[in-house]
Amino acid sequence: MFLVIGRTFKEALSNFFRNGWLSLAAVTVLILSLYILSLMFVVTKTANGILTDVENKVNVSVYFKSDATPERMEALQNQLEKNADVASVDFVSREKALENFKRNNANEPIIIKSLEEIGDNPLLASLIVKANNQTKYDSIVSAISGSDYKDDISRVNYGKNKEIIDRLNKIITEIKKFGLGLVVLFSVISILIVFNTIRITIYTHKNEIEVMRLVGASNTFIRLPFVFEGILYGIIATLISTVFVFVTIFLVNSKISTILTSQNLLSVFYHNVLFIIGVQLAVGIILGVVSSMIAIRKYLKI
Repeated sequence: MFLVIGRTFKEALSNFFRNGWLSLAAVTVLILSLYILSLMFVVTKTANGILTDVENKVNVSVYFKSDATPERMEALQNQLEKNADVASVDFVSREKALENFKRNNANEPIIIKSLEEIGDNPLLASLIVKANNQTKYDSIVSAISGSDYKDDISRVNYGKNKEIIDRLNKIITEIKKFGLGLVVLFSVISILIVFNTIRITIYTHKNEIEVMRLVGASNTFIRLPFVFEGILYGIIATLISTVFVFVTIFLVNSKISTILTSQNLLSVFYHNVLFIIGVQLAVGIILGVVSSMIAIRKYLKI
């Protein structure tokens, strides 16, 4: 058995190099398919990480009017804490809000000076509400707007956060659609090119196949070199594609690392490199073998 596999694999390797430009074309298109698939995975994974970070920072800020009484503020806080959709409610007094504002703008002397000129504290007391689940914020906002304390509320700050999350979700969806479209396109082209390469190989070895039949070679022995040839395309394409993906991510990451402070493309690649290689290998071999089997069934009459 091992002898048969060894001989047929050696024959497949010989066919691969003998086909020259056809093999190069088949591998190149396979590389493009796997390259796009891997990049799409890394970019989508990074984008999902950014979305998660944003969602974790999302909250509903409820700002009270300056004449709202402490009792009314506390009553609303207690009501929200009893809401099953609410994870936590933190009260920020006007004094605490002013302290936070000064600390966050310590390096902006113009803002601090302007604040001092105003004299009185212009900031409002607020409640910072965190939900148990990101999908519950809309119902929490509705509960706040419909509560008995709505006349004490100056504004509820959530619309912009929701807008950012919706926009990120839309971007991630578009990336997936575009990437999958390209992967499908190049996969079809890969199958066609590998199919034609195997077909030409079969025609080239027509006389050899006839001789093998005459000497009693089994159908498996005759077919295996062409199957292994398809597998070779997938393996070589995977190795080259992985190198290209790494180089691309390495170069891009250095340019956008200052923008994506919470996520790192290179880190995502390193943490998922075995999965990426595994998927590329599986997809590459499947495309190669499927193309080979189609050509074998159609043109190898044994």
